[in-house]
Amino acid sequence: METRESPPLRRGWTTGACATAAVRAGLCALWGGAQLDEVQITLPKGERPVFKIAHREVTADWVEIGITKDAGDDPDVTHGALIIARVARSLGGVRFHAGDGVGTITKAGLPIAVGEPAINPVPRQMMQAEVEELAVHYGQAPDIDITIRIPGGRALALKTWNPRLGIVDGLSVLGTTGIVRPFSCAAWIASIHRGIDVARACGAPHVAGCTGATSERAVQALHGLPDTSMLDMGDFAGGLMKYLRRHPVARLTIGGGIGKMTKLAQGARDLHSARSQVDFTALAQVLDQPGLAKANTALEAYALAGPDMAQWVAHSALANCHSILQSADITVDCVVIDRTGRILAQA
Repeated sequence: METRESPPLRRGWTTGACATAAVRAGLCALWGGAQLDEVQITLPKGERPVFKIAHREVTADWVEIGITKDAGDDPDVTHGALIIARVARSLGGVRFHAGDGVGTITKAGLPIAVGEPAINPVPRQMMQAEVEELAVHYGQAPDIDITIRIPGGRALALKTWNPRLGIVDGLSVLGTTGIVRPFSCAAWIASIHRGIDVARACGAPHVAGCTGATSERAVQALHGLPDTSMLDMGDFAGGLMKYLRRHPVARLTIGGGIGKMTKLAQGARDLHSARSQVDFTALAQVLDQPGLAKANTALEAYALAGPDMAQWVAHSALANCHSILQSADITVDCVVIDRTGRILAQA
């Protein structure tokens, strides 16, 4: 058979980059009367993408410009959303406001103060730089009110971490490089870190990292934890615990299905199927059940081995957690569940 390489995944642009492009085009219209069809900005690392204008409204007092977000091949919930920036003269300096569909910060622990619109530091810096540059170009005072709105953003935000992080009524305007890299592990791990920061700032004594929605529901019910304590760990057990090693809480629960927890029990830190596998030969040896060596999945192995395997997985996963956390003063428990959410073992 002929083997063909998959085409490279297409990059996209962050909400912060789209908002910055909209601000630049808006200022060109407000100060210079320019009616642009597209606008080019400079990203933090020097790249200069061009954005097409998808929405324009001009008055004597303000201008609104909208850019349709293209997240490339990343499964981003904001792909296709219209990012709209309204620019208007302010009484002094650059001020940011949350329009409809952009959230407001209500909890400490995030890089933006409580009460502020959920527009992250780097997008703010990018937009402020556009104001300062164009103010010089057009001979204007750099005094601008910037209001970002995202139609439909409130509904989209329910599919993100924002409700757990205490960001209410909409999405965040994000991005540190301006570029969305498809299926970014770094972005997911950064979200885990922000979840830990918020939990610590709220004084949460107990957080939980789970591999999926079913294990999350089971662990949350088991311990009666609030949403702010639940960390969407996914496959990144190591990333979560290495951050907790430096930023500890009193108690940690790790929960997941039998497959991913078996990989954690065997020493894996990244539980993704492309980056770690269950070693069935080793499993057969440690449980003294030779038949397990021929199992195709951890679930099949559990069906053969029964509760003994689940208990071994829970205790061995716990040992690996302690290895990752090293000397951090954190009480840990591990919970192994089945596909229905039933707890199979706990250590």
